[in-house]
Amino acid sequence: MRAVTLRAPTQGRTWLLVGLSVLLVVLVLFMEALKPLFQFAFPDLQSPLYDRESFLQLTLDHLLLVLVSSVISVSVGVGAGLFVTRRGGREFEPLVSSLAAIGQTFPPAAVLAIVVPLAGFGFVPTIVALTLYGLLPVVQNTIAGLGTVPATTLEAARGTGMSRAQILLRVELPLAMRVIIAGVRVSVIINIGTATIGSTVGAQSLGTPIIAGLVGNNIAYVIQGAVLVGLLAIVTDLFFERLERRFSFGG
Repeated sequence: MRAVTLRAPTQGRTWLLVGLSVLLVVLVLFMEALKPLFQFAFPDLQSPLYDRESFLQLTLDHLLLVLVSSVISVSVGVGAGLFVTRRGGREFEPLVSSLAAIGQTFPPAAVLAIVVPLAGFGFVPTIVALTLYGLLPVVQNTIAGLGTVPATTLEAARGTGMSRAQILLRVELPLAMRVIIAGVRVSVIINIGTATIGSTVGAQSLGTPIIAGLVGNNIAYVIQGAVLVGLLAIVTDLFFERLERRFSFGG
């Protein structure tokens, strides 16, 4: 009975993930089929469906922004977290944490305003803004996750003759992985939402119809972009939830 009780919520979340993923794919590929619905809902609009670019292309562009910025944030964040938890880098932990916090304190729009004159419009300034904005959760959770590894476990690993690299790869990282993934999860979800603002400086994303709708007073465009961004964030969050569960020891 207990096994059934524990398994049922997990199966429910799995079906939710599958259902929302299918809905996302259908909307991305067949948004045009909803044009009559938007015409009925917004009869005063001459163009109720965003059609300057396909929603498939906008989604792929959005995912590329999130993927590139997240890879950089995770690489830098995990590397910084590992450095400050080693013996030679512990004194730099306050500095690294403060720098990561400053990166998220700056509004993305302010970062874009600073980077655009240096790097131009489009992809690059958006990546810089997203990378800085997604750095803090990764750094914090890497430090926190490695800090939860019991000292007795580390001593036992040293007692078996493991090298520092072996202890890190075989003991520390596996035990800290769930907390690290939780930080990556937060970082990626933040970037999915924040990537929309890149459209203000010429980067193609699901924020493009949202910005076009705001500028042109077209609420239908805003809804179309916002629904896809929201679904993408929810699906990604559910995926990371399942990934975290794989690293749950005794959970």
